[in-house]
Amino acid sequence: MKIKTSQFLFPLLIIVITACNEEKDKVKEISKDGSIETIMNVEHLANNQDVIKTTHKIWVKNSLVKTAVHTDTIPSLGIIQEEMPVGNEVSKKVAVKKDYEFYITVK
Repeated sequence: MKIKTSQFLFPLLIIVITACNEEKDKVKEISKDGSIETIMNVEHLANNQDVIKTTHKIWVKNSLVKTAVHTDTIPSLGIIQEEMPVGNEVSKKVAVKKDYEFYITVK
């Protein structure tokens, strides 16, 4: 079963629009009557590569009917320095892998 881009992007747009900074507007539970839940994350590998993983969960009448997982290897963005708390009012700069930013375009 092939899924058209527009079929999963519209529900994703609804989630993105409703997931703003105000607690009252955040989605607390996904409607499972007829929706597509999309989860995206990047896993850092030990070398100069990352893995982007996109999972689509298709819900129909409160039942999970299909889960589609797509993975792809992408280049790492390198290392950045971040302040991390060490103790009471003490912080230390640590080297961490830079994370990708996610932007969703719906047409």
